Amino acid sequence: MTRKVQCPVASTLDLVGDRWTLLVVRDLLRGRSRFSELRETVEGIPPAILANRLKSLEAAGVVQRRQYQDRPPRFAYQLTAKGHALGVVVGAMATWGEQYADSDLALVDGECGHGIRVVYHCPTCARRSPRRRVRIVDSLRHEV
Repeated sequence: MTRKVQCPVASTLDLVGDRWTLLVVRDLLRGRSRFSELRETVEGIPPAILANRLKSLEAAGVVQRRQYQDRPPRFAYQLTAKGHALGVVVGAMATWGEQYADSDLALVDGECGHGIRVVYHCPTCARRSPRRRVRIVDSLRHEV
């Protein structure tokens, strides 16, 4: 699909904007790696859809697979650096879900166990950017 504007939100949704993909990423972030584990933890996902999502994520460079068994061939999947970067998206959705939707899971710091939030941060200025100051603008209008 050709768009007038290459919106980063729309481009991201092209890859992960279906019912299942971010749930697969969520469980890869949680340490699941085998097809059978993902099939169990991504509740209700049909095997054909899981296989399709894993192939799409692999083609996009979000996951890589490695064979761990020859007969029959079986694979484990792990997130690439690009895939791990989606953790911020999953974290933001988890934070929103904890506050506004039904939730049995929580986003916490692995050491202290306290709840955490995803925040905007300007790496150039090395400071937090409150949500009220965050804007999506034409990429040609700002300095990188």
